[in-house]
Parts: sequence; structure tokens; C-alpha cells
Amino acid sequence: MIKNVAISDFLDLGGTVTLADVRTPAEFEHGHIPGAFNLPLFSNQERVLVGTTYKHVGREQAILLGFDLTGSKWSGFIREAIEKAPDKKIAVHCWRGGMRSGAMAWALDLYGFEVYLIEGGYKSYRRWAHQQFEANHRLCLLGGMTGSAKTKILHELRKLGEQVIDLEDLAQHNGSSYGTMNKMIQPTQEQFENNLAEQLKDLDRAVPVWVEDESLNIGKVSVPRPFWHQMANAVQINLEVGLEQRIEELVKVYGSLDKDFLVTCTERIHKRLGPVQTKQAVAAIRQNRMADFIRLVLVYYDKTYLKSLSKKEDAKLFSFLIDTDQHAENALSILDFRKTIPSIA
Repeated sequence: MIKNVAISDFLDLGGTVTLADVRTPAEFEHGHIPGAFNLPLFSNQERVLVGTTYKHVGREQAILLGFDLTGSKWSGFIREAIEKAPDKKIAVHCWRGGMRSGAMAWALDLYGFEVYLIEGGYKSYRRWAHQQFEANHRLCLLGGMTGSAKTKILHELRKLGEQVIDLEDLAQHNGSSYGTMNKMIQPTQEQFENNLAEQLKDLDRAVPVWVEDESLNIGKVSVPRPFWHQMANAVQINLEVGLEQRIEELVKVYGSLDKDFLVTCTERIHKRLGPVQTKQAVAAIRQNRMADFIRLVLVYYDKTYLKSLSKKEDAKLFSFLIDTDQHAENALSILDFRKTIPSIA
């Protein structure tokens, strides 16, 4: 049995039905619905052939070519679907809910699956995702200069039951020249947005949501502008942490990274650091004087952060002093402090 279902209704099922994306591997890699698996009707090359035939010869010839290309694949499609959805309940989609998903739904239904066919396909999901960014949320920004341990405190807040969106985790980037940590691989812009929308949909919009103060760009991806504008207008608790404590925190985070990686990242910002500071920072890295290296680059990052902070409305900016590296205790103290701010209490 095939049931046509809107994307919002499918998402309301809460992951109880396996989702098959029948687009090509290239389309899937560029961006997909979180939790979906790829069951491509056509390879990347085959889709080009079918599309070219459709455009230059006609619809009927393209359909015939499609059957020629997939003829020997159907048993494989069904076996993989059984492996991924042993309960024989499955949802399918292509780009616009057209022939590719229709054909796969027909075959799976014929075999005995209960099939949910996503109306409008992946295109409808992308519209839904953008609606999540435009919805109003009660954001509370956690700010502070580099090394203030904002991300660690966010994780402690989450453990305490608070709603938290960790944009750096979603972006797989720590938001600086060194942000990939020499190991993280960023998602595509589209996948970053999809992953963010997936988290936003489960939030209680009547309850505050903690988000780290970020620039519009986090590495190579950008925060969706509607959501970023909400961040820019949100109340911000700015952590005030002493320089030496921040240096100690950053040495823990970056001190063990590959020196060639650190040098390359430092040289990438040489115009902003200046030639003398860059040379000194590189020398400190090579000589394993990590605290000296951190101290040098913080001059640039602190200056940049203060410039950004100056653009925040005074009425929405609240400072909170941190003088310990006990992140769990700091999270509890910040929660108590938030209760004193009527707009987000």
C-alpha cells in the first residue's frame, strides 16, 4: 500500500519509519534529510543520460531508457530495503516526488512494503527546513573571548536539561583559523542547514535556547540568515575570563595538535596578525612554547571579538565573571544569573 504524505506529517512520525532517498549518490552527498539512507535509482552518470534524453528526445524515450538502466537492479533495491527496514515499512523520496520515487514506491509496494511517498520530495523538505530558521525562538547567547570555554559550558548546560544548539558541532568547526582541529570535515552548506533544522524542530519554543555567540560564517558554512538575525538580536551573557585562564584552556585544546597544521593556520591569518607577530607565533609553535603562541594570536582574536561586541545593544548585554575552570559549577552559576534577567528568565 502506498500512502502519500506531506513532509511535515512524515517528520511527526519521529523516525519510526525508515527513509530511503532514491536520488543519485552525488545529490545525496550534497544534502539529505538526516537519518535517510541512499537507495539510488540511477548512478550519477545514468541520471545525466536520462536527463539528456528527456530534454533532447522526449519523455517516453527517457522512461524507456530508465527501465533499461534499472532492469537488473530491482531485486537489489528490494534486498537493501529489507535490510534497512526489516519491518517492511519505508518512506521514499526523490527531488520533487516525481518518477524516480514513484517507480521505487511501486516496486516496494508490489513486494509487500507499506510505503510512504513523500509529497514534493526533497524540495519540499528544503522548504520546511527554511521555515524552521524563520520561526521565532527564545535565544540566549553565551559569549566570551576565545578560550572562555563557552562550548564546554554549553555541554554542561545540556546535561542540566537546558535546550542547547551547538552550532560549532553542527558545522564541524571551532570558528577560527584553527577550527577544523586538523581532523574535522565540514558538511556542505545544505547539509549543515538540514542538520540545524533537525535540531530546531524538536525545541520547545516557549523555553529559552542556549546558543554560542558566533559569526555569520563558521569555517566554510554560514548560519542561515533568519536564524542569525535572531542571534544578533538576542540577549547575550558575556563570560569575562582572565587572560591567563584562557591561555591555559587553549593550550589544553590546541597544544597537542600537529605543529605543521598550526603553522599553516597561523600563516593563513598573517595579514591580520602582522609580519612580526606571525614570525614570533610560528617560532613559538616550532619551539613548543604553546602558551607564548596562544598569547600572540589572542591579540588578534580578542581585538576582533571586542569589535563585534561593541555592536551589541547595551540593554541586551550582560557580563558574568568566571574565575574557575570548573565548567559544571560555572554552568549552574550561569543558570542562577539568567534568572535575574527578566527577558529570558
